[in-house]
Amino acid sequence: MKSRICEILDIKYPIIQGGMAWVSTAELAGAVSNAGGLGIIAAGNAPSSVIKEEIDKIKNLTDKPYGINVMLLSPFVDEIMELVAAERVPVITTGAGNPGKYLKHLKEIGTKVIPVVPSVALAKRVEKAGVDAVIVEGTEAGGHIGELTTMVLVPQVVDAVEIPVIAAGGIADGRGMVAAFALGAEGVQIGTRFICSKECKIHEDYKKIVLKAKDRDTIVTGRSTGHPVRVVKNKLSKDFQKLEKSGADVQELEKLGAGKLKLSVVDGDVENGSVMAGQIAGLVKDIKNCKEIIEDMIKEASNTYKSMGNFD
Repeated sequence: MKSRICEILDIKYPIIQGGMAWVSTAELAGAVSNAGGLGIIAAGNAPSSVIKEEIDKIKNLTDKPYGINVMLLSPFVDEIMELVAAERVPVITTGAGNPGKYLKHLKEIGTKVIPVVPSVALAKRVEKAGVDAVIVEGTEAGGHIGELTTMVLVPQVVDAVEIPVIAAGGIADGRGMVAAFALGAEGVQIGTRFICSKECKIHEDYKKIVLKAKDRDTIVTGRSTGHPVRVVKNKLSKDFQKLEKSGADVQELEKLGAGKLKLSVVDGDVENGSVMAGQIAGLVKDIKNCKEIIEDMIKEASNTYKSMGNFD
């Protein structure tokens, strides 16, 4: 399972933990890094003072590489980038745009920059700007999504760029890893599976609703806003659908969604809150520690490769 991603990021396994707002804390990220992957702290829309506390925590939890996920649409993005530079964070992943304006300074201090991209065009632009790799995320993923599937998008990006590609969306086990590598990826990003880990410090009711989810239990809301989000079906998702069908404007929809992720993740209101999870939730059946999750994935991937060797 060694790849350029392992070499670039100095990690044992080519597994990156997804940056999920309110979910990806220092405790989760530290556990993933200690288990041989790359743990990611999600900055979300938090100010730098909050993320500084998380960085201080993870430095006490692990001596392995870790990263920060930076949302480029955050009102605090500039101060977060200043913090990343000041703390010499080893890796950042970025979402919702092109990190080009920050690249020069980050590269000077040795930070690896890996944007999440939903299209071939953006992958080519960020490669030209000088990023180290790209995370290609399909619409199967939880949270904010694009339109193309992982199966379709990953090989097209692999053919279009020279930098390593990390596949994301619809991957939760070793079989998914092997499939991603078969498409040309050199690493995988895992989000939903790590929600149901012992080190994930979210409300237990959030974990329970993910564990109960079946293959058709996620839905995409907010398409009319231009920022679609995949969530587990609940009262809030039904309210969103009704409001969208009524022709409500963006402001009304944003008002309905404001604060709803925290409501579910922190407060445990999984009916009126936003329960972001990928379509792969139907495969998540238990809660394990991060080390067990990663080792199980690697073992299953190895066994899958062996079984494929039986073909003539």
